[in-house]
Amino acid sequence: MNKTIYESPLSSRYASDEMQYIFSPDKKFSTWRRLWVALARAEMELGLPVTREQVDELEAHITDIDYEKAAQWEKKLRHDVMAHVHTYGELCPKAMPIIHLGATSCYVGDNTDIILMREGLELVRDKLVQVLAALAGFAGKYKSLPTLGFTHFQAAQLVTVGKRATLWMNELLMDLDEVEYRIANLKLLGCKGTTGTQASFLELFEGDHEKCRELDRRIAREMGFDATVPVSGQTYSRKVDSAVVSTLSGIAQSASKFATDLRLLCHLKEVEEPFEKNQIGSSAMPYKRNPMRCERICSLARYVMADAANPAFTAATQWFERTLDDSANKRISVPEAFLAVDAILNIYLNVVSGLVVHEKVIEKHIMEELPFMASENIMMDAVKRGGNRQELHERIRVLSQEAGHNVKDLGLSNNLLELIAADPAFGLTMEELSAHMEPAKYTGRCPEQVEDFLRDCVRPVLDAHEAALSGQAVELKV
Repeated sequence: MNKTIYESPLSSRYASDEMQYIFSPDKKFSTWRRLWVALARAEMELGLPVTREQVDELEAHITDIDYEKAAQWEKKLRHDVMAHVHTYGELCPKAMPIIHLGATSCYVGDNTDIILMREGLELVRDKLVQVLAALAGFAGKYKSLPTLGFTHFQAAQLVTVGKRATLWMNELLMDLDEVEYRIANLKLLGCKGTTGTQASFLELFEGDHEKCRELDRRIAREMGFDATVPVSGQTYSRKVDSAVVSTLSGIAQSASKFATDLRLLCHLKEVEEPFEKNQIGSSAMPYKRNPMRCERICSLARYVMADAANPAFTAATQWFERTLDDSANKRISVPEAFLAVDAILNIYLNVVSGLVVHEKVIEKHIMEELPFMASENIMMDAVKRGGNRQELHERIRVLSQEAGHNVKDLGLSNNLLELIAADPAFGLTMEELSAHMEPAKYTGRCPEQVEDFLRDCVRPVLDAHEAALSGQAVELKV
């Protein structure tokens, strides 16, 4: 690493080597060359004056890219595509006359962008599946462990730790559907020419429209696609970039929701992210265990969500068949969104794989609130013994306020049960009231909901993407 110049933290600190390679110069420019080979091969097969020797020469030099030479050419020509045409041509003197024949710059630039985005989405898909698998294990393990539910971050009806995890998973499944839709529907630009009319190819093929169509089909097939876009200007619609980055933003939203929940649970000391033996939580306060990984997820997620505006504005401001104000922006906004989401999913998997659940703290918090939650059941029990429902409701309301005053203003324990036992209107003993203090009675169908969700929604996804689960988890750089 050159310590004297700026380097994106997404590269140096956060994103995996796999994702960085997808958007690396080597991947980009070798893909340009693969596209030039595909173009030459298709033109040869369709009868243009391109020879097998020229195609073979191009194929032999796909990966040996002289970046210094390309930089010299670009400085001279002020055009990155032509710089690489000349750099490639110096290695392939026989093929030089036919490199890029009939094409415009977007032939290599746009088609490569689609290819790289698809590969990036495939990596994101696999990591989503890995996170889902880890969460599935966690949800299954804790499907029946009661915990306080929260609405407005105020104690509400009980749920279970596993049921809460299914909420995180359900959003990731929605994201996975989006990712798979994007992968399945991405199309190459193909060979459309300077304004999308294929005029140059129609000229080369002497007015043969079917050969123009077949050229597109052959290139798409060689590059691993089923189709090219049906119509275009010089570029594919920039709404494609906007849709892809919006999908990535959706993942960031889901991850940030999870990480925020974990940060709040960490404050409650109920569930914590992994904390390594020698990890320092604070430079000033040695006792602290800050949820720094979840904080990092939220931080990166905020970047991705804000970044999604870039392709949206770009798509909205394209003029007619082509304008170049997209180029500099998309060089940054699209790859950086992929790198950030890659980092988010790496951290997400790391956190879920080492979650620490403090069951005694959870139980303590439940028992502090459970008398309030049990009040309706207690009231019904008293009504069965001949009490007046409306009168009992008013008595519990008054006694609950008294118990709340004891807890919040005096710092005492919740004594609602003692207050009810002492009130003759209820006619219930402490032993009878204590029978209502079993948390599992208040979790509804949580365990069954977890089982149903894992069986019906998650397991089919994991089975369909079994190959993604065989890879090793990425080790965090920091």
